Amino acid sequence: MHVKDAMSTALLTIGPAHTLRQAARLMAARRLGAAVVLDSDTCGIGILTERDILNSLGAGENPDRETAQTHTTPDVVFAAPDWTLEDAAEAMVRGGFRHLIVLNDQEPVGVVSVRDIIRCWSATTERARAVPA
Repeated sequence: MHVKDAMSTALLTIGPAHTLRQAARLMAARRLGAAVVLDSDTCGIGILTERDILNSLGAGENPDRETAQTHTTPDVVFAAPDWTLEDAAEAMVRGGFRHLIVLNDQEPVGVVSVRDIIRCWSATTERARAVPA
């Protein structure tokens, strides 16, 4: 299976000036664990995850003053739609993160998470068990 088979195409895109509270509200409303941060001034693409927000709150920072740009995950690793799920899982393990932005021609087209990969692998295992030997 490939990343394109597992990724969510329901992207939440925010700007770098969104506060962490705004981002958290949008992420919660859509039941997403990550938001793609697009910075049109720098043409940069970043990711803000639930963990980034949690770390800020744990440090006592004000979610109404802190912005997405100061809390995006550094050194973002991007996946391609044709990566295998094994490639994506290895990148996540190596980098210590749970979400990858999927790019096609330098444009974000989806996000794949550990949960997405497990769901696909689980379904494949279930189908294999259902086939009589």
